[in-house]
Amino acid sequence: MRRSRRDPELEAARYAVARDDAAAHESPTVDVASQAAEHERREQEKRVEARRARDRADTQHLWVERRIAEAQARGDFENLPGAGKPIPGLTSGDPDWWVKGLVERERLSGLGPESVMLRREDAALDARLDALAAEAEVREAVEGFNARVRTARCRPADGPPLVTPTRDVDAEVRRWRGRRPGGA
Repeated sequence: MRRSRRDPELEAARYAVARDDAAAHESPTVDVASQAAEHERREQEKRVEARRARDRADTQHLWVERRIAEAQARGDFENLPGAGKPIPGLTSGDPDWWVKGLVERERLSGLGPESVMLRREDAALDARLDALAAEAEVREAVEGFNARVRTARCRPADGPPLVTPTRDVDAEVRRWRGRRPGGA
């Protein structure tokens, strides 16, 4: 079998021979001493950086302690609420004690399982509707509430079961009209 003029194996072999010939004629002088010195310098830099990292880890707590002592000297920890008292909730065994305390202290209201949030919204819906001025706004608010209830029913429960019913839009509009001054 005859090979074609552009045989890839032959071309690769020719390339390798030409490369090797060129390398043999241009062999630069290798300065082993400078390469060894460069290698040693890089290794020394690595050792110095590793020592610095170790030292930072070993002394970081001292920096923190110093900052605490300075704050105490300035009186930053004086007259804090709860000073000298045990932290409430530590003995209850509830893993969420801190979060519950935060919600209570900060009076946060948009947090909790969806079923609980919908119950709260249902309880406050009449007052919210009474603040609206137009029937279209009332319809939109009730339809939005109903949509959130239906969406929550389609999801797996993330807390207590969802028992909040949807509201009849027309009935809510009639009740809204009846609660308005003048019954209009």
